[in-house]
Amino acid sequence: MSQRPQAVPTVQVDNDEVIVTEWRFAPGSETGRHCHGYDYVVVPMTNGTLLLETPEGDKHAPLVVGQSYFRKAGVEHNVINASDHEVVFVETEIK
Repeated sequence: MSQRPQAVPTVQVDNDEVIVTEWRFAPGSETGRHCHGYDYVVVPMTNGTLLLETPEGDKHAPLVVGQSYFRKAGVEHNVINASDHEVVFVETEIK
């Protein structure tokens, strides 16, 4: 079990169509391993670097303010803030 602090999710919208969650990551914090059940879009609110622990190995992913990205359902990973500052993004899951 990881000793990292947990990232903080705040659900802003949860209805029949979408779930919109703001994620706040202190330096070194993580989501914990999870598998996405829905397609989703991430909108970075800060710049930073995420470390993604995946079944295929570790990957680094840069975040750029306002540069959104899309992923299909089924993505499995643990997301860790590899930056030395807080990282924030908004995730919209499409039901």
